[in-house]
Amino acid sequence: MLSVPLSVLDRSRTRVGETEPETLRATVKFAQQVEDLGYKRFWVSEHHSVPGVVGSAPTVLAAAVAARTSHIRVGTGGVMLPNHNPLVVAEQFGVLESLYPGRIDMGLGRSVGFTNGVRRALGVEKDAADDFSGQVQELLGYLAGTSDVHARPGEGLEIPPFILAVGSGASIAASLGLPVVLAARPDAVDLVSSYRASFQPSAWAPEPYVILAVTAAVGDTAESARRLLLPEAWASAYSRTRGVFPPLQPDVPATMTAREQEFFENALRGQYYGTSDEVHAALEDLVQSTAADEVLITTNTYDRDELLASLAKLIG
Repeated sequence: MLSVPLSVLDRSRTRVGETEPETLRATVKFAQQVEDLGYKRFWVSEHHSVPGVVGSAPTVLAAAVAARTSHIRVGTGGVMLPNHNPLVVAEQFGVLESLYPGRIDMGLGRSVGFTNGVRRALGVEKDAADDFSGQVQELLGYLAGTSDVHARPGEGLEIPPFILAVGSGASIAASLGLPVVLAARPDAVDLVSSYRASFQPSAWAPEPYVILAVTAAVGDTAESARRLLLPEAWASAYSRTRGVFPPLQPDVPATMTAREQEFFENALRGQYYGTSDEVHAALEDLVQSTAADEVLITTNTYDRDELLASLAKLIG
């Protein structure tokens, strides 16, 4: 067993032959199963107008998950704050925390809509994330009760905030004294070190707290575990060569173009797979090298039963 807690992020990935309502219901069922396995958190994400992802309204979906679970922490990984008014986000989390006290996490990201059309539909510009730090501070002000405008519900409630860090996000999290979520990339050690060194204690977090997001698959053999990662890798290659992110399919093409193969192999880099002992050892090395406090699993594959079995082996 890993020396730090394990959590799960689900992006509500669609599967070939599955309707979008079925995907969302599967996310809720998946959360119940993850809770039964003993994971610490279950987070949902925000994506807009992506054919292969239907997690577009994370606070709404988090409410459905919290209603059907009993003790696992539920949150967002994350709400893309530049797409929203900070007061509305504060109120949404205030409602969640009021209904499910002590179980709600507020993960915040800085991405904006991927295309000009999506940004126009959301009512934001490409530079909407330039003042992400200010947006976070405004949101936290509503929750802390330091603003002239009051979030009801929300004000005075203890809702842990987390910053999903890309680029300068880790420094923003450190300067505001907030927990950070970082992808387990080659520069993770340096990012974590910089974050810890510059962390300013706050009312939200007296000490640094690092969650590393990883893709990991466990099987009876390394090959069977790697097979679980192929549908998502192919979806990534498909999107890079065609501009459309597709639903997951059970099998990948027997042959690919050289460009598809390159993107496919790139998508598999940096992922963890193998037997339970092999993955545990690799993740423990990662935790020790970064002094991470928690690991967030983000794996997707076509067969949900196989995904659940992988998660069971991982936490077992």
